[in-house]
Amino acid sequence: MRININSIKGKAVAFGLASLLTLGACERALDINQDPNNPEVGKGTPELVFPAAVVSSAGALGGEYAILGGIWAQYWTQSSVSNQYREFDSYNVTQTALNGRFNEVFSGALNDYHFVIKKAQETEDWHYLLMGTVMKAYTYQLMVDLYDTLPYDEAFQGVENLTPAYEEGYEIYKKLIAELDNALAMEAGADPVDPTKDKALDVVFRFNMDNWVKFANTLKLKFYLRMVYAQSAEAEAGIRAMYDSGAQFLDTDAQLAIFEGTQDKSNPFFEFNFRRLNTTTNLRASVTFLSFLQTNADPRLSSYFSPTSGTTTYSGNHQGDYNNPDPALANISVARATAVDPVYFISEAESYFLQAEALERYYGGVGANELYNSGVEAAFAQYGVEDRAADFTASDGVYVYPASGDFESKLEAIIVQKWASFPGAHALEGYIEKNRTGYPKTSPVYSTDISYVPGQFVYPKNGVTGGQYPKRLIIPQDERNRNPNVPAIVPITTNVWWDKK
Repeated sequence: MRININSIKGKAVAFGLASLLTLGACERALDINQDPNNPEVGKGTPELVFPAAVVSSAGALGGEYAILGGIWAQYWTQSSVSNQYREFDSYNVTQTALNGRFNEVFSGALNDYHFVIKKAQETEDWHYLLMGTVMKAYTYQLMVDLYDTLPYDEAFQGVENLTPAYEEGYEIYKKLIAELDNALAMEAGADPVDPTKDKALDVVFRFNMDNWVKFANTLKLKFYLRMVYAQSAEAEAGIRAMYDSGAQFLDTDAQLAIFEGTQDKSNPFFEFNFRRLNTTTNLRASVTFLSFLQTNADPRLSSYFSPTSGTTTYSGNHQGDYNNPDPALANISVARATAVDPVYFISEAESYFLQAEALERYYGGVGANELYNSGVEAAFAQYGVEDRAADFTASDGVYVYPASGDFESKLEAIIVQKWASFPGAHALEGYIEKNRTGYPKTSPVYSTDISYVPGQFVYPKNGVTGGQYPKRLIIPQDERNRNPNVPAIVPITTNVWWDKK
């Protein structure tokens, strides 16, 4: 990432960095462990580099990775009159996919966080240590969840090591949790934030360190729940330790909300899917998600999808049925987004759903119903319909919590509502949580069948993986060409380390 250190000032900084990110400027032909060919970063400070790193995370994970996640979470399907994302929709994803985004995350975001953390340690700036560590952990976790094994200890050493060793995802998880614990401990003894500090240089929380602590705790909770079926004792011990210590969790959105409705300053999902392609009709409503919303008369439907020009009704296409010649499919509803939508790292709603699951697993469910309801309300509030949430979670509402049900029925309710809250730049989580929990359920029939249950996943019509769903991505070819330590290719249907249910 190229940073003009003379222009790093206020909100304009973030927009300038966003423009670098959302267009091709961040297509780095760089080794992922190099200090990028970027003398400005080498001369920088955490104040200068941290906003760039956050925008880099948001641009990659909230852009093309989110498009992949949204298709694999069956919010969207490829339009029948275009072909941009057919490989994603058919699961025909190889080592050529997402090369640029993988490079951006490692030589951009993660390399920049490494710099921020190192400088913060040298100067004993414990606020930036926490901020950099949280964003590093957030970004690394998603990459581990997608690729399973990645460089860690030997990464970001520049020319001293151009071929870093790869490590197992579980080992990386443990190290990230330990780093979060250390950063939290240092922050606990830190002096208050200097009141003269330019708040705009923290593009997430404007130096509200209480929120950064809550973000760290909520992220740790997500780590432990992710590993619950693979390392159950460790997950339980970690969660209980957090609750025993009185850990506070997010009650606001951890997000990047700096975008404007002009070219190069837009939400990355909007930039990649709409502005770059000069079309708004590439991603269409999947019957999987649309049928769920319609069956439940969910008021968010009009926020998630738009009818095509000349129509007033909402309709979906069956997942992966992009070769269907029916001309009526040109009128399928399209994915909706605006240029100013935020990129959510962890939303308020997700925080409540994570807490509800933890209480159901380890504390007899005491308080889980209330947190579930708060999650639904916060999810509705993202689209301005929070006043409708109480009707949906009431005793006769379609989203009522199954308080008298067994654990799996409660988990299903939590995860399905979490899934329903994720479309857009946060869509990756819907796909990942499906793999972790199995919810929403998988349909035994295709969505054209009269017995199809709305909202259940279906195998895409043109899938190439023999009925098996994708569980991971393949390390891109650019990295394979550079680093002989990249593990051998395994099928995308191979589970990642925590996928044991």
